[in-house]
Amino acid sequence: MPRLLVALTAGLLFGLGLTVSGMINPAKVLNFLDLAGHWDPSLAFVMAAAIPMAAIGYALARRRPAPLCVPAFVRPTKTRVDARLVSGAVLFGVGWGLVGFCPGPALAALAFGNWRTLLFVAAMLVGMGAFQILDRAGEAQPRSA
Repeated sequence: MPRLLVALTAGLLFGLGLTVSGMINPAKVLNFLDLAGHWDPSLAFVMAAAIPMAAIGYALARRRPAPLCVPAFVRPTKTRVDARLVSGAVLFGVGWGLVGFCPGPALAALAFGNWRTLLFVAAMLVGMGAFQILDRAGEAQPRSA
């Protein structure tokens, strides 16, 4: 139960931060990308504040033997940049640039009930499900040398 409460609190805090910063408004992101038009630097300020905070969090976490609510840290098993990572990053970036939403802000913006947000989240969930199905199917296929 404490693990669930910590996750809920972290998610609510993240959503609140996105809302206060205005990052749940896709126009803010799209205007950040519009260098020749109505450029809005606020996304850069959000990132400039978030990166040092995350660095402090990682530095504090490295000093602990384990997280508070689970027995051990889970570190990534893959450390190489490969085609799968790059293609995923490109798809994420293109989607973000086209509609101005990424998953976190879209979920936070659901509270406002906008049909475009609902459509984006539905499409995102379908895409995530399709990836899971295709990824599992790819793992089941024998690889030829």
